[in-house]
Amino acid sequence: MPTSRAPLWSGLTAAAVGAVLCVLGWYGVSGERFAERQLPYLASCTIPGAALIVAGAVLVGTAPAGRGPVRTATERAGGPAAEPEEALAPSSEAPPVRVPGGTLAHRPDCPLVAGRDDALPAGDAELAPCPVCEPWPR
Repeated sequence: MPTSRAPLWSGLTAAAVGAVLCVLGWYGVSGERFAERQLPYLASCTIPGAALIVAGAVLVGTAPAGRGPVRTATERAGGPAAEPEEALAPSSEAPPVRVPGGTLAHRPDCPLVAGRDDALPAGDAELAPCPVCEPWPR
């Protein structure tokens, strides 16, 4: 289920409108010599503009981050959805593998090596564990 981008776009729009109002208020105030003639610009443009900038910043700050949930290749192809833990953590108990010239040991179903034809058994090579699939227990 994709996340809503409405708070993000609402916040950006509010901040942009607020910035325009602040510029218009500043322009109006700068053209008036006496304070009593500047007050309408402050009341109608600058103060509401500043409030819109703050509201926009709050909306952007509370907007969900990221591009939505992770989808597996099976889901993109129209297959059944995987459980979230299945989609994120490789769980194969087969012996670790490596790629030629690589410095990491991976589980065979690690997303970094899955489907690669050049993956070799890790054997006795001194390799660091992959931070994604963690092939050895800690």
